[in-house]
Amino acid sequence: MEFWRHIYEHFDPVAVEIFGFPVHWYGIMYVLALLVALFFAQWLAKRDNLPFSQKELDIYFVWAEVGVILGARLGYILFYDPHTEYYLTHPWQIFNPFLNGQFVGIRGFSYHGAIIGFLIATYLYCKKYKKNFWALMDLVAVSVPLGYFFGRIGNFLNQELIGRPTDVEWGIYVSGVLRHPSQLYEAFCEGLLLFVILFWYRKHKKFDGELIVLYGFLYGLFRFLCEFFREPDIQLGYICCGWLTMGQVLSLFMMSVSVLLYFYLRRRGEKIYTKSV
Repeated sequence: MEFWRHIYEHFDPVAVEIFGFPVHWYGIMYVLALLVALFFAQWLAKRDNLPFSQKELDIYFVWAEVGVILGARLGYILFYDPHTEYYLTHPWQIFNPFLNGQFVGIRGFSYHGAIIGFLIATYLYCKKYKKNFWALMDLVAVSVPLGYFFGRIGNFLNQELIGRPTDVEWGIYVSGVLRHPSQLYEAFCEGLLLFVILFWYRKHKKFDGELIVLYGFLYGLFRFLCEFFREPDIQLGYICCGWLTMGQVLSLFMMSVSVLLYFYLRRRGEKIYTKSV
């Protein structure tokens, strides 16, 4: 237990250097998350006889990833970065990986921003290739949490998004302060647990889009709860009521939209069923 508490003192977030460029464990886990989500989606589409071929999902993967990267970065700039004004007047700096001539990578991504970019990219893909948007989103809903698990593990290995101070036995020291390993809480709740629920429920869905709205609601709920163990963003702190973080506010919004969307899609599905009968 003592070794676990001091794990950051024995672990280097940089996995290897290639031609002088550091390759972080976070980057490796991020790539692994993407590949796991893609390969699982292809396997599930084949297993459940869904109307998406491997080649179609390969193409969609590129669209989705572009949307995720753009949305995640822009979302961070708009929701979290204290220098939003600067970036809005110097947009070419948003994706600049160099600082004072030194390569530092691109830091600062927002999950909720990634969702927006992802939705836009998915809509455009379905429009171009004439695919059922909501059926594709249901496939995504089951596949993404499995990849998301590795993403949060990457946050843990990168020693970022740290937890709040605690005295629990499984806490870890970060700069001399014992804290919750909140990244692991999120990896379990927003990743593995959410995946198990949706993978089981997929056989019981009643209309296209039900799985993605269930994902939206449950992710928002789990993220809201896990935020109580996660240190608020230092540049923002608590932004509402003296205890709500930006992540919690965005999660509440996500849950509300999911509930409204659920009733809309259920009613839409019932109308389609009535017409077909």
